[in-house]
Amino acid sequence: MKKIAFILLCGCFGVLPGTAQELSFEVLPHADGVFYAPERPAVELLLTNGAAQQGTTCVRLTVETDDHRPLCAFSQQATVPAGAQLPLRFEFQAPAPGFYRCTLAAADSVARFNIGFEPEAIVSLGDAQPDLKEFWEEARAELDAVDPCYEMTLLPEKSSKVREIYLVRMKSLGGETISGYYARPVKRGKYPVIVGYMGYGSKPWCPDPNNPDFAEFVLSVRGQGLNEPENTYGDWITWGLDDKMHYYYRGAFMDLVRAIDFVCSREEVRQDAIFAEGGSQGGAFTLAACALDHRIRAAAPYIPFLSDYPDYFRIVHWPAEPVLRRQKELGIPDEELYRTLSYFDIKNLAPWIECPIMMGVGLQDEVCPPHTNFSGYNRISTEKCYRVFPRCGHDVGPEWWPARTEFFKKYL
Repeated sequence: MKKIAFILLCGCFGVLPGTAQELSFEVLPHADGVFYAPERPAVELLLTNGAAQQGTTCVRLTVETDDHRPLCAFSQQATVPAGAQLPLRFEFQAPAPGFYRCTLAAADSVARFNIGFEPEAIVSLGDAQPDLKEFWEEARAELDAVDPCYEMTLLPEKSSKVREIYLVRMKSLGGETISGYYARPVKRGKYPVIVGYMGYGSKPWCPDPNNPDFAEFVLSVRGQGLNEPENTYGDWITWGLDDKMHYYYRGAFMDLVRAIDFVCSREEVRQDAIFAEGGSQGGAFTLAACALDHRIRAAAPYIPFLSDYPDYFRIVHWPAEPVLRRQKELGIPDEELYRTLSYFDIKNLAPWIECPIMMGVGLQDEVCPPHTNFSGYNRISTEKCYRVFPRCGHDVGPEWWPARTEFFKKYL
């Protein structure tokens, strides 16, 4: 396993101007915001005095665990001469591998940000049920019994001279109709294909019509994307919480496999060059697809969702709040809730992954926190790497896309 760090394009997490005596400060980055032993985690800042007279301010730093438990606090009085700058550094001992919430206050401004320590050593114990394998083998058998009935409709207004765009409809688990956009290079030949999985509630999008090197399929799972006008599941993540056989993601995960079935049915697709990608829910879908379908050659999930539910729900408000609210409405005990969710937890499926993985992480993500990204990633035993974007929240930087393309090309 290895880590690949991006070179920062600017020298701070953000410049935060202050009003007290014309003082301001900026938080100085440390590589990608992640520390590795024997280094100790540290926060560095640069105080700037733009006034014509000396300025003084109190600098305060508090550090919490990612689930909001106080860890340590620092306070220092700092005096900066007129027109000068003063660097400061606070260092602390991390009690365990993980991510830490920092709040830095000085010069009437506040900066809040996360830093990481030894993320590859984060341990998220599996809670897979003894019948996990049989559960998904049964789902796959049910899917295989459903005739996909593929339908493709050419969309001339979305196509180009190098790529034709089609609307695809097909049948998945339970006879549910799902759909997506498929791009096929116009020139005859055999092509690698990228299967794209969408985020939670994302609006559907078409593949780029001007990329002649790959075929591409962007899937809308049941009730989402192109299928949202016919959605019968309400808030997807809470649907069927009282029964693992009817929980929303049982069908949705099989939709991911049906997408692989579809691209494998296409004569222009190279069966040995099927790649998968997606962000947020799409990142979870990418990892789930790799675990449940070994036809995928390599995959690039970013900011992945749905991993390590017990820890996840201690860290975030969403999706914890709607799930726990629905749990209360249904009268489901905690033990039963987490037992059901364990069948759909990426950390439990991750050990089944056999293809190379490149993962993107937004260090400031409050929707799919980095801790949960690594909960699944650290249980993958294949070739893998990750890229941390220190200033990104629930997103990755523009550097991700060319890096992803080069990653796929390695496995052609």
